Amino acid sequence: MAQLLQPVAVVTTGGTIDKAYFDALSAYHVGDTVVAKLLSIAQVTQPYKIVELLRKDSLELTEADRVKLRETVAGLAERHVVVTHGTDTMAESAQALASIGGKTIVLTGALAPARFAESDAPFNLGMAFAAAQTLPPGVYITMNGRVIRGDKARKDRLQSRFVSEDD
Repeated sequence: MAQLLQPVAVVTTGGTIDKAYFDALSAYHVGDTVVAKLLSIAQVTQPYKIVELLRKDSLELTEADRVKLRETVAGLAERHVVVTHGTDTMAESAQALASIGGKTIVLTGALAPARFAESDAPFNLGMAFAAAQTLPPGVYITMNGRVIRGDKARKDRLQSRFVSEDD
């Protein structure tokens, strides 16, 4: 008997992964999510659904936004969840999600917008999508080719990467 594939929920909150620029002189704005396009380009066959929750730079996220994120993720039927998020406060949101049991939650984002040719977004999203399916329940951050427990991750701004407190 074939085992049914468990769907992955992808919750989008905005951040650099979804940023758009109009020209070299304009400020960015968080636009429509690019997650569906990235998964389509990658020809993902694993069932998934996308929940567009917020369109904010992570520095603009409020405590109320994190409560909304936590309630949304906790209320999902799916046990495998990817959250796209801005990198500046990703670790704070990971902590806000830590008390959710029975789910594998993986936060990821990008240091360069997905709309840029040399973005890390497709790689990070793919890694998060795979990690959400294979890791035991808990909260994780996948960035820069690493998987780090959410309660141990922090952004090293000088090196433009995520590190673990255990490093």
